[in-house]
Amino acid sequence: MRTYQECIPCFIRQALDAARMATADEKAHEAVVKRIAILAAELDMRESPPVMGQKVHRLVKEISGVEDPYKEVKKKSNEMALRMYPALRRKIAKTTRPFEMALRLAIAGNIIDFGAPGAFWENDLKDTVDECLKADFFGNSPDELQNAVKNAVDILYITDNTGEIIFDHLLIDQLPIKKVTVAVRGAPIINDATMEDAECAGLTDMVEVIDNGSDAPGTVLDECSNNFLDRFESADLVIAKGQGNYETLSGIDKNIFFLLKIKCPVIARDIGGEVGSMVLKNSQSLVGGEKYATV
Repeated sequence: MRTYQECIPCFIRQALDAARMATADEKAHEAVVKRIAILAAELDMRESPPVMGQKVHRLVKEISGVEDPYKEVKKKSNEMALRMYPALRRKIAKTTRPFEMALRLAIAGNIIDFGAPGAFWENDLKDTVDECLKADFFGNSPDELQNAVKNAVDILYITDNTGEIIFDHLLIDQLPIKKVTVAVRGAPIINDATMEDAECAGLTDMVEVIDNGSDAPGTVLDECSNNFLDRFESADLVIAKGQGNYETLSGIDKNIFFLLKIKCPVIARDIGGEVGSMVLKNSQSLVGGEKYATV
């Protein structure tokens, strides 16, 4: 997905948010905003938004001297999700459609996003869980993903955010574990999940977890490690969580199922849905989509 003009003010807002998390120094905040404005003027709009996002957050780290401005909110996100986890497992155990229930919950977890505009609170997540248990899927049906999983030989599951990765555990539980590799970011970027968060979610005790070798807030293949690229190439099914992975992988010729909540009008326009939609979308059917009400 290319970058749109509406993305530029979002880059500036996100940079200022990160700078304020990193330091109380207003001179640093001002320096960040001014430097981001220069970067924006030089932006190649053909690139995906996470390419610019990577530059934004590297700049914040450079000016503030803080390697992980979102460290505390990431910790709180994981703690919040872990509090909810036992009740969510019970929901799955009680349903006659455990794969679909786990899928709905995994997508609900995508609301935990400190890169998107607006504050986020625990009640927002609980409300989103309730909403996703009843909402229609936009794009493909859960049965289509489940059939793809059954037919796959090598599955790569690319995670997105902290907190959300604990919701991912619920869906990964429903996959053929021996076929699954989970990928996280290679270094801290916004509130994206890294190896530390995979450990917190219990995934490292369950499946093979690798990092992608990159600090971009998505999967920018040119920035990823050879190990990740080998796994990506060999996978015959990729499950990619969140907007950043959609932005970077939606133009790739690969069998990818995107799982996300649309939180941005630009993503809504690009994917053909509406803000708030619960998306389950195969890369081979990215123009428009159906709505599937399966529960």
